[in-house]
Amino acid sequence: MLTQDEMRRIDAIMLSHDYNQAAVIAILQEVQKEYRYLPEDALCYIAKGLSLSEAKVYGVATFYENFSLEPKGKYVIKCCDGTACHVRGSIPILEEFRKQLGVTEKNPTTEDMLFTVETVSCLGACGLAPVITVNEAVHAAMTPKKAAELIAMLKEEAADEN
Repeated sequence: MLTQDEMRRIDAIMLSHDYNQAAVIAILQEVQKEYRYLPEDALCYIAKGLSLSEAKVYGVATFYENFSLEPKGKYVIKCCDGTACHVRGSIPILEEFRKQLGVTEKNPTTEDMLFTVETVSCLGACGLAPVITVNEAVHAAMTPKKAAELIAMLKEEAADEN
């Protein structure tokens, strides 16, 4: 169930798009930016606000790979496993991230909701392979050692923010 504050924030997002049904993707993107995923209650609220069926909004949310119905961590690490990255050693990098954070393919998010580790088919930066992103920031020529150093740096950054 959404709080009054959450409903006000979602209303503000929908208002910024004039409650236009054609803007459903942009609205979902902004809501996901707020939550780091799309909560079911938010999808229902958006459907009502845009006068769309819940099935329609859910269909949009599940069609596009960039949308997530599962909570994600503050830092979303995407490891490319496209051909260029794979042949240059992306799997040991992925394994290092998972080892450092204690996550798995089935459970990709840390319990403290700080990190999520995902694989993607291609990040479109083949010349920088192997490559990963952390919340859209590109990290090129990764190695397992650089992965461990990056995790340490991000943990330190998160601790400094608290």
